[in-house]
Amino acid sequence: MIQHAKISEIPDILDITDSCRRHMDSQGIYQWTDEYPSKKQFEIDMERKELYTLKEGDKLIGCIVLSTLMDKEYEEVEWLTPNNNNIYVHRLAINPSYQGNGYAQQLMAYAEAYARTNDYSSVRLDTFSQNKRNQRFYEQRGYQKLKDIYFPQQSDHPFHCYELVF
Repeated sequence: MIQHAKISEIPDILDITDSCRRHMDSQGIYQWTDEYPSKKQFEIDMERKELYTLKEGDKLIGCIVLSTLMDKEYEEVEWLTPNNNNIYVHRLAINPSYQGNGYAQQLMAYAEAYARTNDYSSVRLDTFSQNKRNQRFYEQRGYQKLKDIYFPQQSDHPFHCYELVF
């Protein structure tokens, strides 16, 4: 079940994102850091009602943020649609013990259905240039790769921007 996150779930969400960070680190993918994603950022996401969780029974499996705010790093990207009616996906994470079972597909299908239902023009996101698995994941869903952006506090490597237009 996918639903708005509860404040009481933040510790579990942080456990999942930290597990994801360690799992990616073990594969030489240094996408997330000890500082990102942070408790403070998830609290802001929750206040804005943009943080969602995926549960199987009582077990929290993953999370996703669906935001209408464009990060300043995205301002220089030549998007395929105008910048006034879009959803941005951030901080998608699936507990590594549950990866490979279609849970990320469920979260993205939810995000895309939410965008269509609410008449958004597109779904936008970025993914780390060193994370080939994520790139294939989004490209197989029909996302178009656009410009690279940088988050120097996270990595010297770029992040690829993607957009799915409806």
